Amino acid sequence: MAVEQFKPIAVQSPTRQPWLFRVRCLLDLQLATIVRYLRPELAKLHGRVIDVGAGESPWRDWLPSSVTYQGIDVGNATEFGMSAGHPDVTYYDGRIMPFADASFDSALCIEVLEHTEDPALCLSEIARVLKPGASLLLTVPWSARRHHIPHDYHRFTRERLEIMFGEHGFENVEIRERGTDIGAIASKLVVLTARLAQPKVDVSLLWRIPLLVPVVPVALGFVAASHVSEALGAGAKEDPLGYFVKATRATSSRG
Repeated sequence: MAVEQFKPIAVQSPTRQPWLFRVRCLLDLQLATIVRYLRPELAKLHGRVIDVGAGESPWRDWLPSSVTYQGIDVGNATEFGMSAGHPDVTYYDGRIMPFADASFDSALCIEVLEHTEDPALCLSEIARVLKPGASLLLTVPWSARRHHIPHDYHRFTRERLEIMFGEHGFENVEIRERGTDIGAIASKLVVLTARLAQPKVDVSLLWRIPLLVPVVPVALGFVAASHVSEALGAGAKEDPLGYFVKATRATSSRG
């Protein structure tokens, strides 16, 4: 089994250290594109909201104050770099959610589906606990390195997402690409820079430092180009960083 050289940093609430969060979004293009699509939709949620794979509940502070928040996460969340024991998060085995049918008005599932061994079951369970017509906001990566090894199981195309959502209890499915090929290249260069800059003193320094010198300006250039291309709507959508999905619980009994 491959050893993960460095694990992703758990996302904290943007309101906790707002300037640090903004700086992170400049370099972490996966996070930046999630925020771009997710934040406006969070403001529209209402009622009782379930956050599937809640982690550190980073998006809670962006929800309207009128909502009732309920997080859910796997019992081994610490293996994903998350702290345990959050008071409004229920921990379970990752299969059947311990909530009654039609318990929630909205759901979040942010960068989680790729870590579920049975994504079809996960979607079906989210549909089950949602009321008919309730909203689901979901993101998944596409161009991303393997992470949280050994719990990284899937990458989903737009086409596969459309089929899965339709088969497992959802309708009105809207899928948007997060980022373009420019962002995907920039993200890979950022990861390469971080790997080369690791504070590990061994023989690899003989090649890591000489390679790091030209990689840093190229990486920064692509990061800047990624932000500009996002603003201008440029770049190829066939190789995005990931996908943002908005759907509603089907009002019929299918799924």
